[in-house]
This record gives sequence, structure tokens and C-alpha cells, in this order.
Amino acid sequence: MLLAPAAMAADARSVLVLYSNGRLVPANVDVERGLRGAIRDTAVRPVEVFTEFLDYPEFVGEDYEDTVATYLQRKYAGRPPDVIIAVARQSLDFLLRQRAHLFPGAPIVHAAAFRAYPEPFPTLPPDVVGVPVEYDPAGTIEQALRWHPKARHLLVVTGAIPRDREWEAMLRDTFAQFEGRLAIEFLAGASTDKVLERLRGLDEGWIVFTPGFYQGSDALKYTARESVQMIAKAATAPVYGTFSSFVGTGAVGGRVPSFEATGRQAGQIVNSLFDGVAPAALNLPKAMPNELNVDLRQTRRWGIADKDIPSDAVVQFKEPTFWEAYRTVAIVGGTVILLQAGLVASLMIEHHRRRKAEMALIQRGGELAHASRLAIAGELTASIAHEINQPLAAILTNADAAEMILQSGADRREDLRMILADIRRDDMRASDVIRRLRTLLSNKQIARQAFDLAEIVSDACAILQAEARRRDVNLVVRDSAASGHVFGDPVQIQQVLINLVLNAMDAVEGMPDDRRTVVASVEAEADGLAMSARDRGPGIAPEHLPKLFDSFFSTKRRGMGLGLAIARTIVEAHGGRIRVESEPGHGTVFHVSLPVHGQSSVQAAAFA
Repeated sequence: MLLAPAAMAADARSVLVLYSNGRLVPANVDVERGLRGAIRDTAVRPVEVFTEFLDYPEFVGEDYEDTVATYLQRKYAGRPPDVIIAVARQSLDFLLRQRAHLFPGAPIVHAAAFRAYPEPFPTLPPDVVGVPVEYDPAGTIEQALRWHPKARHLLVVTGAIPRDREWEAMLRDTFAQFEGRLAIEFLAGASTDKVLERLRGLDEGWIVFTPGFYQGSDALKYTARESVQMIAKAATAPVYGTFSSFVGTGAVGGRVPSFEATGRQAGQIVNSLFDGVAPAALNLPKAMPNELNVDLRQTRRWGIADKDIPSDAVVQFKEPTFWEAYRTVAIVGGTVILLQAGLVASLMIEHHRRRKAEMALIQRGGELAHASRLAIAGELTASIAHEINQPLAAILTNADAAEMILQSGADRREDLRMILADIRRDDMRASDVIRRLRTLLSNKQIARQAFDLAEIVSDACAILQAEARRRDVNLVVRDSAASGHVFGDPVQIQQVLINLVLNAMDAVEGMPDDRRTVVASVEAEADGLAMSARDRGPGIAPEHLPKLFDSFFSTKRRGMGLGLAIARTIVEAHGGRIRVESEPGHGTVFHVSLPVHGQSSVQAAAFA
């Protein structure tokens, strides 16, 4: 609640709250919290709240009361309160005695006033209203006996000053109903040392009850709460008390009215009065309700099971459950986790789809590469047939010669051995051609392995030698000191070189004899090996170079534009790169750079 500042407009309503005892008494703090939380302070009806304290029982007597009354009358003469709130019985009795001198026209609202003690309420004026409290020590002991069925003794601890004696008298009357069930001992007005000594000697057959006390026989002074803290710390039996403010001192608790609820009730009465409701028209309960108020730490300390605590009890110091303590964090964290789980799931699904698409691309890429090799084989059909027919014809000729020697009957075994050697050599030659061709045309699962790049270049050129002769092109394999192994698929690398060499043969077609040469070589580079295909053809126009490796781009009249695109894909899949250098009118060279095995790992590729 926002309280009006002192400089507020003159039409602001004012409330004077008069507490019976000191400012820092815990019960007063609770009443203040409830009171200020309930009083409506608005721009339309601002409210000022002022507080004063009688400091009972430190100061008592007629002279003291007259002094306080004079002080209050003079302090608030210029700003008389519209309503006075009396907190506790001593404050109410003081205002009733001094009302003729203190703002007689202001209605009084009493809060936390004990109706029965020190004596029953007198007949109150019509403009003195409130909801009194009626403490329930008997109900507290009944509950304690349910929790401690072995208890046979009750120790009641009170003090020595008149206020303490008033409580002692009330409790003697109240607890008389337990005679026969409990042996009751009153420890009243004893010294602090005696109280503590007695409390330390109790066993499980005892229950302790106290309303707190202000002073013992040794003149040591306490607040009610301080005395209960001392009692609970020393006692070897469970301690029960009278006030809600005792919870947290070490006492188990008791059936008590709530001081905060009492303050809230008083604030609501003030609101009604400011709204114009007459005091006599207020429909107020006869008394503030008592409710079982316990300290969960103490119930567990004294063996009281959680399930035995009534469901309507006010349980304080209860460790919150994870959900109660971290509800917001749990909701936010759970939401984040669910979102993350959803994101991870979607990413996994997307990864699966992408991988599936990649596998499909790999399969299609492999099929395309195989189709490209088949196209190359189709292009080489004539030369391959010639290459195979030559050894077959030589075998046939040697077989005819051997047959003629056998028919002659002459002993020409040395000639037959030479003929058989020729047949074997020509057979191996034809077999080698077929082996290379089968390797090139195979559509088997790609197998990555370490292989000698120079050997691959040599085999590829061996396949192409017949085609070179058919085209009247001089195909040269340049020997090089460069050596090393490349990791990948040797068939695919061979396919790249064959494609480049065939392109080079196409380039020198129609050139003078001295320029109809294609050179294949392997060279060392700083970071690996490079195989090259060089020709002395007309070269490539500069404007065509940037598009040379694009799919479906070709400078040939009948070209499909896939050979170089496939070659680049294969090379990049092996962690390499392909580049071209061309000088119009002088020729072109394609370089394929590949990392040496063990120097760079092969990337995942379209054909991997």
C-alpha cells in the first residue's frame, strides 16, 4: 500500500494506530503488515497512517497515561485522526479511559484485543467496534495430546509481573478441565535459572505450554517471543504457545488467531468507515478465528508425522517441493528442453532426409559416371576392336603355322616353342586390353584405396593408344620422378584422365602433324601430386573458360557438356582440384591436383 506523504492535501483521511507495547514486538509487525495491506489509499481518497506505542508493560500507571494522553492530544491537535485503531487490550482500555481528552469524535477500531482478560469487555460505545480475539489454550493441549499420546504431565511456564499473573490465572481456570488426564505443574514467576533447569529435566511424558513472559523473579526482562525462544531451546519436551508470532522460535505451535489477519480485518473496517458505513451497521464476526499454526521443523523434531497434521493447519517452514520452489524455472526450462528436443528431432529428420537425398545423389552420380564411362567406351569401340583383333589375328596366324609344322612331320620343336610363346604373349596382350576395359566399364561398389597415380596414368594411356593411332595422334606419357600414392577410387581418377586426353585428341584434330601431340604426365606439387593432359590445339576462348566445368556447357558441336562437370565432381570428391590453362593459338593444359595419401583426408563426395 502506498501511504500518503505528510504534505498531502488537507482533505486526506488520517488514521492513528496505537499499539499497546513496543515497536519491534513481532506481533505488532504482523498486525502492521496486515493493516497497511488492507487500507485503501487512492488518489481519490488518500490516507495517512500514523503509529504510536504505549510500550506496555515497561511503562504503566495513571501519571504515565496522563502524560501520553497529553502528548498525543498536543501532537495531533492540528491533524486530529479520523479513525483510531487500538491494537491489543491495553491500548483499547487506555483509549476508553482517556477518550474525553483524546479526539472524542473519532471512532475507535480495536484489533487483537483479548475479550476475556484481564477482565471481560465493558459495554462499548456504539462507535467503538472491532473483532476481538479469543485464545484457545485448551484446543492447543487437545491437539498436543493427539500427537503425544504418552504425555501424562503438563508444565505451564509464566512470569512474575501483573500481565504474566493475569495469564497464569486464566490458564489455571482453562486447564482445570484436564485434571485426571494430566498432572499439571505451574512454573510461575521463577528465576530464569530455575526455569531452564526445570525444562532440561523433562522426559517424553511431558508437554510444555507458555504464553511467554516479560519478567521472572530475578528481574530479567524479555519480550514474550524472546522468553519462548529461551524456553524452547532448553526444553527436552515439545513446547506449545498462545500466539502466532511464536512459530519460528522453536515452539511446535498452537491453535491461535493470526496477527496479520487481525490487522487485515481492522484495515477493512477502516475502509468501510471511510466509505460512509455507520459503525453500528457493520456486520462483524464475534471473534477472529483460531487455526492450528505449526512449525514443520518442530513437528518432525518431536516425531509428529506429516500425515497426522490436519489438512486445514497453517504449516510454516515447510520446505517447498521442487515444483513450488522452481515452478517458473521448471516451466521455462521444460519449455526450452521441449523446444530443443523438437529442434533436435526436426534436425535429425532433416538430416535423415538430407542424407537420403545425398545417397540418392550419390547413386545418380555413380550411375552418371558409369554412363559417362560407357559413352567413352562407345567412342573407343573401333580402336578397342582393332586393339583386340591384332593379337587375335596374330594368334590365329601362329596357330596355322604350328599346324603346318605338325603336318610336315619335321622335328621343329624350337619353332613350335617360339610359336607358343608368341601365342601366349598375344593372348596376354588381348587379355590386358579386356582387363583394362572391364575395369573402366565396371559399375561395382566404389572402393576407396591407396593407389599409385603414375600407374593409373600409364594404364589409361594404354587404353587410349589404339584410339590415338586411329586418329593419327601422338600420345606421349612423360616419365616423371614424382611418385606417391593417392587415396580414392582409381577407376574414377582413370576416367577423369581418359576424358581429358580424349578432349585433347579432339582439340588437335585437323592440326598440322607437328602439333598432333597429346602429353600425359604426373608431376609433384608442394601439397601433393598433379596429373596433366596437354595439347597443342587451337586453345580455348577466354570467354569460355569460366563456364568450362558447368554442366551442359560444351564447345564441341556434338558434345553434351557433362564430361568436364563429372570430372570436376570426381576430383573435388577426392579432396583435389582441377584447373585449366589455355593460350589461344598455342594449346591447352588441364591440371588435376590430388593430395598425397596420409597428407589430407578424402572428403565426403557425390560419388563416395
